[in-house]
Amino acid sequence: ASMKLDIVALIPARSGSVRIPGKNIRALAGHPLIAYTIAAAWESGAFARIVVSTDSTEYAQIASCYGADMIVRPAELAQADTPDYAWVRSALTKTSGGVTGDAFAILRPTSPFRQVATIRRAVELWTVRGRDADSLRAVELVSQHPGKMWRRLSDWQMVPLLLFASGGTPWHSSQTSTLPEVYTQNASLEMAWIDTVFEQHTIAGGVVIPFVTEGHEGFDLNTPEDWEYCEWLIATGRAQLPAINRA
Repeated sequence: ASMKLDIVALIPARSGSVRIPGKNIRALAGHPLIAYTIAAAWESGAFARIVVSTDSTEYAQIASCYGADMIVRPAELAQADTPDYAWVRSALTKTSGGVTGDAFAILRPTSPFRQVATIRRAVELWTVRGRDADSLRAVELVSQHPGKMWRRLSDWQMVPLLLFASGGTPWHSSQTSTLPEVYTQNASLEMAWIDTVFEQHTIAGGVVIPFVTEGHEGFDLNTPEDWEYCEWLIATGRAQLPAINRA
């Protein structure tokens, strides 16, 4: 049976993007990138609170314009190599003015095509199945199968990344259509119990529900080329951004 949960949305927005400077607040179709994630989170009606975790007062001001609360992230938790677990735990720690609730969702600003419907579908799956799991994570079918990948040992030798065979045939010599379906995580959405963080010291835990994204829901902006492709998707109508009802 589904249950009514107290879920908080956490939107990570550190300021130090290298490949696309100022990525999280860069203008996309008339609004800063982060606005689309805040708008979809609000419109979904799924969250008790929507909180942006940032190390930047400028980012915090922009986020509040679009209706999000903010949690100041200390500089040491806003490095390029900061693991998700560290800033999530910080945001959820009650003693530091953190958020409370049953569960949390991580919605990264770099997935602007994550729709209201995407979030509602994930939350519905979580409310029905979450009791038997530690977390949920967005995934999509891989475009390059790991069964065809190799690890280079030296200049003159490599070995298959995955040492499996279908029948007697190694995966790397099999037709891709005969290989098992493999999914890769995308960055658009994760959910977990708050207890998972404090009891298992991880944001994933052991039992992870797959949430399969469709179309461009899981699209992730990392490079300048991604940004150009994103603008092309919008211009050609191949992908839609969530509506923003604010000036």
